[in-house]
Amino acid sequence: MDKEILISKWLDNNLNDQELQAFKNLEDYDDLIKLNNSVQAFKANNYNTSTELENVLSKIKSTKAQTTTHWFKPFMRVAAILAICFSLYYYTTTLDTTITTEYAQKTTIELPDASSVALNAKSLIVFNKKSWNQERHVELTGEAFFKVAKGSTFNVITKSGTVTVYGTQFNVKQRDHYFEVICYEGLVGVTFNSQETKLKPGDSFLIIDGKLIAKEKENRLSPSWLSNESLFKSLPYKEVIAEFERQYNVTFKVNGIDTQQLFTGSFSHDSIDVALKNITLPLGATYSKTNNTITLKRE
Repeated sequence: MDKEILISKWLDNNLNDQELQAFKNLEDYDDLIKLNNSVQAFKANNYNTSTELENVLSKIKSTKAQTTTHWFKPFMRVAAILAICFSLYYYTTTLDTTITTEYAQKTTIELPDASSVALNAKSLIVFNKKSWNQERHVELTGEAFFKVAKGSTFNVITKSGTVTVYGTQFNVKQRDHYFEVICYEGLVGVTFNSQETKLKPGDSFLIIDGKLIAKEKENRLSPSWLSNESLFKSLPYKEVIAEFERQYNVTFKVNGIDTQQLFTGSFSHDSIDVALKNITLPLGATYSKTNNTITLKRE
């Protein structure tokens, strides 16, 4: 006979001799007798002993079921922690590396293949170490000088165009309405408006306000800004002012000066007073300083 039926009939005092013997042979017999005695001792009026005992048995069954699966919960917690750790590791190792410079700051970094990049003031470069062996490319905003190790195709991606090389030295400057690439060694391909231009050592590619500007052959072996000097050859005066602001963290106010006029000259990054004279005397202009604001005007 089913165990639950035996217990129910025992509670109702409705067991025959054979059923009573079967009930006594139950492994829970002693516990059931003790439980029944306890219930009888505390039984209140209209207390249904059979119903309450069945509730207790139901709880016992539930407890046993939970015990059999209890080991699974800690396992799932550990698995969840491991999954989170793996996700964090994957996320952090696939993140891009971003290097920035502020006003009046320069820095040099080494890329995963031992190529080096020198960043001029107020510039930004982004690359991914994880995928470097499959694809060598960096994103650039600002100005940088590259010494690229030989290997697979190397791309410098800017908002204005893409520079592609195989192992060379070159400078890329990408500012608002200004895009310039100078090749110092090797061969450089510049893609602008879906057209590629090949540059050999000394060649330049210059776009100002969307227009291609012809330039003389470059005779220097590296850009002047690496030696803390900004050099200009027939460039709009507004570009001179903009570079000065980046190197000295100042703001210009210009009165009565045509900023589109072409300027040839240079200024150093070591002395602001000397630098100001270098960019004002050739124009016959004067300047005054108030905190970080410089006002230029004609004499």
